Amino acid sequence: MPEALIAVYQQHIILQHARAYDCLCFCYNLEDDRPFAIMTRYLTPWRISLLCLITVYTDGFVPNSSAIQVLSFLTAGLFPLDPADKQWEKHYLPSISELEEVLSGHDSSIPGRSLWDLLLKKLWSLDSLDALESFFSNRLPTLLSKSRDQLIQDRDNGLSLEPDGIKLSRSSPLGAFIRRSHLEHTRLQFHDSVRLWLAFVKYRLPTYHIYARRNTSEGQDPIDVNLLVHSLHGTTNLSQVVYGSIENDEEDEGVVGVKDAERLVEFQVGELQRLGGRVPDEMRAQLKRIMTSETSVPVLMYYLGYLDAWRAGDYTSAFDNLHRYFDYTMHSNIDRSAYQFALLNLAIIQADFECFNEAISAVQEAVAIARESHDMNCLNFCMSWLYHFGKAFPEQMREVQNSGMLGNEKEGLSFLKAKSKDTDMWSLMSTTLLSEAKLEMQQGESLGSIVECFIRASHVNVTKSLSTPTGAYMALQSALYARTGATHLAWLNTEIFRECYTEGHPYDDSVKITFRNCQILTQKGHYKEAFARMNMIEPERFRAVKYSNTWTYYSGLLELKRQICRDDKVAVEHIISQLQAIQLLDFDLRLLLAFLNIEFAIRQGDHGRALRMVEQAAHCIQPENFDVHSQVKLLCYKSRVLENSGHAQRAFSLAMRAASIAHRSKILFDLWEAICTLAAVLLSLREFEATVKLVESIMPQILESEDAALVARAYSLLVDANMGIAGALWARLGKDSTPTREEHVNRAIGHIDSAYCAFEEIEDIIGQTEMMAKKATVMHLTGDPVLANDYAAKYLDLRRRKGVDV
Repeated sequence: MPEALIAVYQQHIILQHARAYDCLCFCYNLEDDRPFAIMTRYLTPWRISLLCLITVYTDGFVPNSSAIQVLSFLTAGLFPLDPADKQWEKHYLPSISELEEVLSGHDSSIPGRSLWDLLLKKLWSLDSLDALESFFSNRLPTLLSKSRDQLIQDRDNGLSLEPDGIKLSRSSPLGAFIRRSHLEHTRLQFHDSVRLWLAFVKYRLPTYHIYARRNTSEGQDPIDVNLLVHSLHGTTNLSQVVYGSIENDEEDEGVVGVKDAERLVEFQVGELQRLGGRVPDEMRAQLKRIMTSETSVPVLMYYLGYLDAWRAGDYTSAFDNLHRYFDYTMHSNIDRSAYQFALLNLAIIQADFECFNEAISAVQEAVAIARESHDMNCLNFCMSWLYHFGKAFPEQMREVQNSGMLGNEKEGLSFLKAKSKDTDMWSLMSTTLLSEAKLEMQQGESLGSIVECFIRASHVNVTKSLSTPTGAYMALQSALYARTGATHLAWLNTEIFRECYTEGHPYDDSVKITFRNCQILTQKGHYKEAFARMNMIEPERFRAVKYSNTWTYYSGLLELKRQICRDDKVAVEHIISQLQAIQLLDFDLRLLLAFLNIEFAIRQGDHGRALRMVEQAAHCIQPENFDVHSQVKLLCYKSRVLENSGHAQRAFSLAMRAASIAHRSKILFDLWEAICTLAAVLLSLREFEATVKLVESIMPQILESEDAALVARAYSLLVDANMGIAGALWARLGKDSTPTREEHVNRAIGHIDSAYCAFEEIEDIIGQTEMMAKKATVMHLTGDPVLANDYAAKYLDLRRRKGVDV
């Protein structure tokens, strides 16, 4: 099940039950060391400062050259943009210093004064609680334009028209913000008003010296003007009772409102759905403090707990929090579709914890209710989830498939494409197109239709501004390039994602594409760089159990491949046992481990065990997870086993079949491997000239594939074939064949050097020793005993390095 698709399901649920803006701001502000405290429901000191800035704008003090920047700042603070847009982070819960940084660079209409100076004057004009009350009650309503009915009523009462100045539309973003602030202020109890005033005093206190220096003619107390009027200083009893030691008090710093706290939880839920990680420890502590400071806890907090427990592998807590969230949601009658989405979430968590029967039962009930209530959104999600679940666990889906609920795979994808387009579910549309492309790749369909699916998915992503499917799109496209032999393009795709799309995309995509990138590096023999890149992934991405296990499995596969090349039997068996213990549910990863295990058995000469493993892997492939690449790979392995066992005729037919399937499916990398396997069979049948023609015809493509193991194998075949031709010439013509024979021997010597270099790149010790043995033999046959002895000594040194007794 793709993580991006699960994120789409869960995001839809949150959008149904919590229409809120992104709260990336709170993530940035809460991760520092400033403590937070819940205050009022909506009004906070930073919102008061925004209201003061709006009054500066409506008074006409903002010049045209700065109007766009000021309005952008105001609207960004009220309506956050994309969380990935880091330039807006200071607009969320800005501190007073951040306001100064933004406004001090803009001149006002008053000569010699910046917008920051005018904002300071406006902030310090609220010199008492009474002035703050007057600001909300009398000043804010005058900033809004009157409605038509109000204008008619004023005209009938003989009142004058509105005074000149900028008036804000009541339906504009700034007008809605002013009306909401005025309404929330009227709802405040007296003690809440006092708390708001105290927080505002402390919020603006750091700017007192700047204000006093620039406004020396105006007397102002740093706390309350009434203290100055009545000649009260901060140490008097009355001042201590009302304000205490507010200048030294560190509590209530970075105050947020209840509404802000709810948005913070909504943001965290969105981040967990989008990225797939867990709540950071610092954020968890801040959330706990915020939530425990009020008697009422947002219902969404239970959904956040469900996601966090799910990623942590805590089934009990996840199950309990999921039930609590949807119980509260359905009792509050927020959305009638809550029940079927609750069942869908239950199916997702049950499947992730391998409770497959319960998961299928839950999603079948969700489908039935969605059909009964004509909830097409939920129905589309359920059908898509069932499709991907059937691909991942075909044996568990036999009963559902036999019931005819899904039809065949292509019918299911056609249904999802049509319904997602009808309901404007573009994320599902993009995911379905990628699934169709993957299905056609696995079945070996036409490259044209596969590329068409990619183009359509890319068009949906670009035109609908979808970023979540980008990782899955680039990973699948990289796989297509690798299959067609364009390894360099596959490498570029992974590099582009690493450089441009790692931040803000699901952790699962990041780990998968990083592994694919490192896999290409290991093909070239760059092991150190590959392991360095795997270790560069941030530890935060591994706090979820699933991603930690996946990263461990990927790293183990890379190390296993290296140890197989080094022929370290102890290390290989140890790594294989560890990887088998992880037991990932991804069939492709388990098959990749099986391929490496077969390769190791062939290199060890245990052909019986290798053949059994090939048959076992072939038996595990079901029609739902069939892949033509796996079929060609297994045919090549079986052909190699039979050829090494002396059954060249049977190996020939299997190699021909593998090459035919790869050619028909245009899987060019597998085609080159199948042709090399066929060449090895021809070599064992002493068809030396045919072997040379066959391998030399594809040698440029093999070099372009950038797979050092395949390159070394091809050169090794050319070595044996050329030496075979030279030997046949000597046997047939004797000394008369000397010029031609020497030509083939010289070619063999050159191919030996090329093969040795390729084996050395991937640290293949067996290949290196084999090449040194062949070169020593060739030097001996050509009558150069000195070089023959040198290469024989190097051969012995390599065997000692491998740890083999000689």
